[in-house]
Amino acid sequence: MLRQEIKKFLNMPEAEIGRPENRNFGDYSTNVALKLAKKEGKNPMEAAEEIKKNLESGVRNQELFKKTEIVKPGFINFFVSDEYLQKEIGQIIEDGAEYGRLKLGDNKKVQVEFISANPTGPLTLGNGRGGFFGDALANIYGKAGFSVKREYFINDAGYQVEILGHSILGDEKAQYQGQYIDELRKKFTGFFSSKDPKKVGEKAADYIMEKMIKPTVRERMNIKFDEWISEKKMRQTGAVEKILKLLKEKNLTYEKEGALWFRSADFGDDKDRVLITSDKNERNNEATYILSDIAYHHDKFVERKFDKAVDVWGADHHGYVGRLKAAKKALQLPGELEIIIMQLVRLFEGGQEIRMSKREGTYITLDELLYEIPLDVARFFFLMYSPDTHMDFNLDLAREQSEKNPVYYVQYAYARIHSILAKFKVQSSKFKVASQNLKLLTHPSEMDLIKQLIRLPEIIEDTALDYQVQRLPQYALEMVRAFHKFYEECRVIDDKNLDLTAARLKLVEATGIVLKNTLDLMGISAPEKM
Repeated sequence: MLRQEIKKFLNMPEAEIGRPENRNFGDYSTNVALKLAKKEGKNPMEAAEEIKKNLESGVRNQELFKKTEIVKPGFINFFVSDEYLQKEIGQIIEDGAEYGRLKLGDNKKVQVEFISANPTGPLTLGNGRGGFFGDALANIYGKAGFSVKREYFINDAGYQVEILGHSILGDEKAQYQGQYIDELRKKFTGFFSSKDPKKVGEKAADYIMEKMIKPTVRERMNIKFDEWISEKKMRQTGAVEKILKLLKEKNLTYEKEGALWFRSADFGDDKDRVLITSDKNERNNEATYILSDIAYHHDKFVERKFDKAVDVWGADHHGYVGRLKAAKKALQLPGELEIIIMQLVRLFEGGQEIRMSKREGTYITLDELLYEIPLDVARFFFLMYSPDTHMDFNLDLAREQSEKNPVYYVQYAYARIHSILAKFKVQSSKFKVASQNLKLLTHPSEMDLIKQLIRLPEIIEDTALDYQVQRLPQYALEMVRAFHKFYEECRVIDDKNLDLTAARLKLVEATGIVLKNTLDLMGISAPEKM
């Protein structure tokens, strides 16, 4: 990875290396001279000149850069050499599907928990957004050298399941509505003899999980979880009771108004939280969700010894962040916890927003969306937005089967690459005498394309560190634009110049490899024909 090469070259591993938006400022840039000058009380421009002089005295300088320059107030800009870029084509082809793989993670154990929707109804568009994000992030972690596990935490116990039972029974405490509730009511009619909403809810939740949610995840979303963790089983096996005992032993709880409270405010939460409800409450002496969550995370970090856990939650779980982080701090759980909140999705059709409410039964399920549009389209669209921004899903554009649709724009490019390479194979006898001299690749659009290709390892590293998965679709689009520009300006197969043709075919092959690797990270197919 060139960025790491530059850090080694500077002999400053802590140096920040960026990519200037303005090409006139080079391919890479660093502010290390500004930091060094501030630390040592020097003039930034003089510090930059000193660093530049040391760089230019090394043999490696000529291999990496065609030039380095200094601009005020002390930035050092690097212009990558054609020789380096040409060599990278060979490296990409040699690595193939492994290109972009890093040792960043050093095989550390990472668990990514995502979707984890309550089994009280079909999956929503919000669940789809978090699901595709979590799956792509797990792919990134795997490529970055971590040992990664995907998990779904099933909230199949507690108040929401009881409310599901009330809704199926149709009593005064019913909250969920919709066709699926009517169907469940018909299905479980013979189970209503006890009129116990908890029992009805548990039976319905099991059915929803096995017959609605899991098939959607496995077959429609094409997500393979390593573990499905049941909250109900955790309670039955005593894991939740064990954590409650531990919290009491550490004097992290107290009783007030008949309820048992966790001293979460002492550890950064905005207030203390109820662990066991009051016996005067309609939820008589019931463990709250935070207690189960603490037990689950104790299992992650202490029992299974994950070095890092990433929880991908919906926007309605924002209030749980402080209390869970407080629990981790209070129990001094090892490892790193990262909680990513996925913001809301709004669906638009014909320029109008389609209003959605799960409890009112007026919403489009994820299944319904995936019957409307292909999985590749859904994945690409959901991944295009940063998790901390609200998303407007344009259903009309998603249905568009042309290059106006960004995923097809990318996939058409891959199909074109495959077509070019297939044509070359048919005519390969013409090029047997041609040398594969990559030094012939000097055209500006060729260089620009190679500069895009070598970004993949950087994209993987950055995303593993800051979770901005939207880089993947953005990068795919930028790469394809660079490929189209190259294809328009450079004749790939030219019978009059076999050596140049052979070199350009290598560039096309390398582009196909990097584009497919990028699509694979997103979980999107790379069709050879369209």
